[in-house]
Amino acid sequence: MMLARQRQQVILDEVTMHGAVKVAELGSTLGVSGMTIRRDINELVAQGLVDRVHGGVTLPRSASVHEPGFSAKSGLNLGAKRAIARAAALLVRPGTSVGISGGTTTHALAHELLDVPDITIVTNSLPVADAFHEGGRDDQTVLLTGGQRTPSFALVGPLTVAALRGIHMDMLFLGTHGLGIETGLTCPNLMEAQANQALVTSSRRVVVLADHTKWGVTALANTVPLSDVDILVTDEGLDRAAQEALADHVGDLVVAHEDRERSLDDDG
Repeated sequence: MMLARQRQQVILDEVTMHGAVKVAELGSTLGVSGMTIRRDINELVAQGLVDRVHGGVTLPRSASVHEPGFSAKSGLNLGAKRAIARAAALLVRPGTSVGISGGTTTHALAHELLDVPDITIVTNSLPVADAFHEGGRDDQTVLLTGGQRTPSFALVGPLTVAALRGIHMDMLFLGTHGLGIETGLTCPNLMEAQANQALVTSSRRVVVLADHTKWGVTALANTVPLSDVDILVTDEGLDRAAQEALADHVGDLVVAHEDRERSLDDDG
């Protein structure tokens, strides 16, 4: 049987490799209960080696250039992401053009839009394009930019930026790695920040989707200031003081509420 120190080293190795790991996955890997894993995580958090998030653990927020892979992020904060996606989907009307950036919360939004008729989707996200290809309507149009793939399965670089020139979208749904009053939206990948800036430039309205774990995180590159955000959709996990601060800097703040029963099912 492993000692606590040995288990914690395995947890650190997994988080370093994947960027984020679920408690259930760690329990399966180490053959111990979720309670034991949570005790180990608490020790690592106290040492500043990891950050705890709903359902799992991530690298510390100070790792400004680290970009977890899509699969690593997709299983975390599911309830919050789905709540944000459902609230954001209410903003979309049939017959409009919609931009969707890379990210797991924007991917959740894509699934909420599969039944909206006659929309045109412009995206640099491979998972978003796949979602519409596999489950969308025949009267929907999906335009996927070219570019270089990031760990988040977003397409970035000069080809992406060039593809967005001359395109005009009614609304953009933008994900973010970090969020702060002074820093605005930030991203660990310089080329992804540039791609997101191009998406913003091509859009009449900008809607940012950011769960509460993004608050206070500062990544390497600035994307856009909060003054460029027309609507920010977050979840109820964001504390009241942060909500009030953000409300003073964006056009509108929408706080989505989780479906508790679905969240419990997801956590197993």
